[in-house]
This record gives sequence, structure tokens and C-alpha cells, in this order.
Amino acid sequence: MKYAFIERHRHRWPISLACEVLGVSPSGYHERKAREIGDTSRPRRNMSNDALLVHIRAVHAETKGEYGWPRVWKELLVRGIRVGKQRVQKLMRLHGIKARSKRKYKATTDSNHSLPVAQNLLQRDFAPAAPDLVWSSDITYIATDEGWLYLSVVIDLFSRQVVGWSMKPHMRTELVGDALRMAWFRRHPSPGLIFHSDRGSQYCSHEFQSALSGYGMRSSMSERCLRPDTQSTIHPSAACGLTRAGTGVMPLR
Repeated sequence: MKYAFIERHRHRWPISLACEVLGVSPSGYHERKAREIGDTSRPRRNMSNDALLVHIRAVHAETKGEYGWPRVWKELLVRGIRVGKQRVQKLMRLHGIKARSKRKYKATTDSNHSLPVAQNLLQRDFAPAAPDLVWSSDITYIATDEGWLYLSVVIDLFSRQVVGWSMKPHMRTELVGDALRMAWFRRHPSPGLIFHSDRGSQYCSHEFQSALSGYGMRSSMSERCLRPDTQSTIHPSAACGLTRAGTGVMPLR
């Protein structure tokens, strides 16, 4: 019944995801489908395109989309399916099956600017004595099928909790400004809070610095010669793997 459910909803949910949720293997699903269309009743070298496509999709799903047609073809040969490489290439191209492209590194810090830079008030002291004395912020990027998304996070260094965040398809000052605004409206810290960041142009901008001053916060920035402090403020055991900056994904409180 699980395979039947996956087949009925294969246009709604990815087969690999449905198999994982239901606790079955993608290869088992594809083998069952191959049997239903009569794959086992004919020699594998005379396999129909429909049957071959089932095996191609199985290999593609099991490798999480990492294989292009050359590696799929070699894997089919290993599995005893004798088929020409041109045929595999043609079928995969016809049905839009291709290797998942590797995401390139995206720089999120532009420190080559002429804007004023704040002093490092944090001095690598990552253990404030109480909440809402020191906040740290950074920007990371998230790859999607439609392009890059950028996430700005503000973290309270005392509790290591996310107090504000913003996500947008760009890295303009508005991104970090919205994250700061959320954090302030949720926490209303007393004047004098240290807001620590890197030297990125978004944080150095007149607009963002004016917002900090309006909230009574003191700007602090990492020194150029050091590893950015915003990448050191979360203990490795707390990081959840989402960010480049090491800020991790913390419960929003």
C-alpha cells in the first residue's frame, strides 16, 4: 500500500521524500514499478524506454540527484543493465533528469568601502553577565531552486537565542535593518547594549548606524586582522549547520 500511495502522489511530492517519510527505499519503489510494466519478462538488453527510465530514476533518486548521465550509465552497467550511453543521455535529457549543480560560495561581507568603522567593543568577550547586554549579528545565504536567499540573524550572546531575523532575495541594508528592528521590538533592551557585527557595508551604512543610535545601542565591529567575531560567538555544540557565519539556528524567543 505504501508503494501505491507513492505512485498516486508522485506528481505532488518527490519520490525520494515520500519514500523517506513512509520508511521504504526508492530502489524498492522503482523495482516494483518495473515489475508492473513487465520489465522482468524481457531480457534487460532489450528493455523498453519506460522500463529503462524506471531504473534511471532509481539511480538518480538513490544518489540524491548527484549523478549526471555518464555516472548513471556506469551505475546501470554495474547493476547488470546493458544499455548504450547515448540512449541513457537521450532519455535523461528528454525527461529533464540532470545532475544537481553544486552551489558556489557567496560572499556576504563587503568590507572594502570608505564608510566609518566602529571600534571593537566586544574584545572577544563572548560571555556577557545578563541578557540583552550584547547582541551579535551576521548574514548568511541559502540556496533555493529559484536563486539565493539571504538571512540576517541577531543573537543575544547571553542566551545564544535568536532575537531577530530577516530573509530577503538581496543583501541591501534593509536586510540587516529589518532583523535589528524585529529584535528591538521583541526585547526592548536598555540603552547601552553592544551590537557586534563584521565590517560589512550593510552594518557600516549611515542608515543602519542611525537606527542603532535611535535605539540607544553601541556599535561594535570585528577587527580586520582577526577572524570575524560574529563567526565565533556560538559554541560548536550549539550550531545547527544552517549558516556560514556559525550563528546556527536557535529557538526564537
